[in-house]
Amino acid sequence: MTLDALIDSLPSSAKDLKLNYSSLVRNNTELTPQQLWGTVVASAIATRSAPLTAAVLEAAQAQLSAPALEAARTAATVMGMNNIFYRFQHLSSNPRYSTMGARLRMNGLRDHGVEEVDFELWSLAVSAINGCGKCLDAHERVVREKGATEDLVLAVVRVAAVVHALGVALDAAGAVEVTVQASVEAGAVAAIA
Repeated sequence: MTLDALIDSLPSSAKDLKLNYSSLVRNNTELTPQQLWGTVVASAIATRSAPLTAAVLEAAQAQLSAPALEAARTAATVMGMNNIFYRFQHLSSNPRYSTMGARLRMNGLRDHGVEEVDFELWSLAVSAINGCGKCLDAHERVVREKGATEDLVLAVVRVAAVVHALGVALDAAGAVEVTVQASVEAGAVAAIA
């Protein structure tokens, strides 16, 4: 299913998401196409919603170069790891953990092949979805040092918020479908018996 068809299939409870997607993605004016679609890709992967991720990856092929698409995927996967590690360091009451090195491979943070600000924005978006304050602060600091405005940062976070909520809405709609199907099948079994 295409991304537009997937979004159009959402129930009325997701009306605000459809409107926000339209204004923030379809009619984007704040981000470059690469910043926008890299954010959409990294955020979709971070939602862990298979239908959304599949539809976004298909749509993104027409919007991003192959290296940029791979870099967005890299941002999502490396930050999926880092957000857990650094959130643990941040949330643990044992101060010793924050002095200990990660000892995790993170070469993708350097060898991604796209503009550093774009990659850092995608990493920030995933960190927002995953709720890692330490990573949020680190990536926000880097993009601000590189000249990104606070408005640009918030534009990325708004897109991440909407993409994440689309994943939530799709998962909820899928759960409703499973429940309805199970009820229909149970009714059919009861009618036969």
